[in-house]
Amino acid sequence: MTTTTRLTVAQATVRFLAHQFVERDGVRTKLFAGALGIFGHGNVAGLGQALLQDELEALEAGRKPGLPYVLGRNEQAMVHTAVAYARAKDRLQAWAVTASVGPGSTNMLTGAALATINRLPVLLLPADTFATRSAGPLLQELERPDSGDVTVNDAFRPLSRYFDRVWRPEQLPGALLGAMRVLTDPAETGAVTVCFPQDVQAEAHDFDDDLFAERTWHIGRPLPEKAALARAVEVIRSAKAPLIVAGGGVHHSRAQEALRALAEATGIPVGQSQAGKGALPFDHPQSVGAIGSTGTTAANALARDADVVIGVGTRFQDFTTASRTAFADPGVRFVTLNVASLDAVKHSAVAVVADAREGLEALAEALEGYDVGEAHRARTAQLKAAWDATVASVYARDSGDLDVQPDQNRVLGAVNELSDPRDVVVCAAGSMPGDLHKLWQVRDAKGYHVEYGYSCMGYEVAGGIGVAMAAQDDVRRGAQPRDVFVLVGDGSYLMMATELVTAVQEGVKIIVVLVQNHGYASIGSLSESLGSQRFGTRYRARTSSGRLDGDLLPVDLAANAASLGVHVVRTSTRKELEAAILDAKASPTSTVIHVETDPFVDAPSSTSWWEVPVSEVSTLESTQRARVVYEEHKARQRTYLKPSETN
Repeated sequence: MTTTTRLTVAQATVRFLAHQFVERDGVRTKLFAGALGIFGHGNVAGLGQALLQDELEALEAGRKPGLPYVLGRNEQAMVHTAVAYARAKDRLQAWAVTASVGPGSTNMLTGAALATINRLPVLLLPADTFATRSAGPLLQELERPDSGDVTVNDAFRPLSRYFDRVWRPEQLPGALLGAMRVLTDPAETGAVTVCFPQDVQAEAHDFDDDLFAERTWHIGRPLPEKAALARAVEVIRSAKAPLIVAGGGVHHSRAQEALRALAEATGIPVGQSQAGKGALPFDHPQSVGAIGSTGTTAANALARDADVVIGVGTRFQDFTTASRTAFADPGVRFVTLNVASLDAVKHSAVAVVADAREGLEALAEALEGYDVGEAHRARTAQLKAAWDATVASVYARDSGDLDVQPDQNRVLGAVNELSDPRDVVVCAAGSMPGDLHKLWQVRDAKGYHVEYGYSCMGYEVAGGIGVAMAAQDDVRRGAQPRDVFVLVGDGSYLMMATELVTAVQEGVKIIVVLVQNHGYASIGSLSESLGSQRFGTRYRARTSSGRLDGDLLPVDLAANAASLGVHVVRTSTRKELEAAILDAKASPTSTVIHVETDPFVDAPSSTSWWEVPVSEVSTLESTQRARVVYEEHKARQRTYLKPSETN
């Protein structure tokens, strides 16, 4: 006989989410770490009440809440925190994020796009207008003359891997089960959105108790199809100068050791995308570091001459391919191993649709006896040594540097050298992601966390909190602790600094290195290269001429950070910066280290390109010159349409 429990839709949702588990490789884990939320009139009486009830019932019973609640300060930032946590957990755990109707929910749109682009799971629970329409039009309701059932939350549809709206309590089980299927699917995962009309959240229904039974979602490791593997092996065995491009899928699959084994057995060098950086430690003989527009000279030299490019867990973003100019061999062919067919077929590749770890192990077995040869190994070592020397020169610490203002390269060097191998660097936008991609020397597979799928300004502090929360959880499970270094420029900091309050509230320690360069240094440099003369990129006062070319703005970001409750250290020299880093590591609480840098000192060139269009006609000489350079690069762009399979 079926038994039921009378609950509101919101209470049933919280109870259901608390009983979801995932399993991979025999390890079972609770799927949801908790719920991040900001309450307004659209969700306070529904999901807010349900989360409160869950918390109080847990306290009374002497247990932890089924879905612990964390109060955020900005809805977009809450999604960033959730996404960063999921990435740090290799997509095996996630957060739910709830927001009120109208702007509270649409504030999450940017986070939804970021999650889906980066293939990272997050459950979004935006409040919606009344299903009954009993009091419409409501506060914050969008009225359209052509449709009565469209709300602002329909904007989530193209940004979500799964979208549903619960108009009636009877629809809840199907919506939740559909959401879980996508969240736990390695090939399909991303933002999952289930909209809850505010009246439906509070509506009661007799729910089947079977809905609330513990449910385990098994995350499989799809094996490569034998014929596809054979086609891939045939192409790789023909290669004289192959190159592996490791992407984020290597980390999600925990395939680092399988990649290492294949690289060591064959001698194939490994370049890494932003998401894939750290797939091999920086000092591994086959690790040639970052590839593409922000790559190392070593990886890019090997890419130019590669006759076979083996993509593993990468989606071949334009920065990775240098806008389709990185792989210049006229007959270059591609083999791509990816759990998602969408990514596996790019660049006319021989596609191997499989889990990264399983696929790499199968390739290693099938390639037994294959070796790139001593000449290719020697060239890899030579190029790698030259780049390592370049990094050493820009990181250089000597007595003459200690009492002067550091440039950004030396800021990165100080953090890299004084952080522990297990520590994590977090970044997302501006000039630092590119500099980190080239220069940061990763020693631990979890040590590099740069969001460069969406490169979202404002991600850094919120994302750093998510990474730190994941690290705290790992410590509770017996792991060694990690410090989380958030590197952020003044432009990105000003977008979303308020989550520092959340770090203080939750007792989550992050170390924020706030680089003050008085403007958008990255876009300023790009603007100059495109002939736009850094227009609109500097934080200056407007003068009587009408232009933003006056004095620097009297903005005190250190004082701002201190007002949010964190410890702040002002530094102006390399010596002060180093002392602040060591003190911050020793502290149990969050620290913001404020450092002024010279924005006109660039990182070493990657000798590569990134396509940003330049005005085809202009009266400005600077733009005309930039257009000439653009057309020279454009002429080297490839289509990669020729099939890689041997027919």
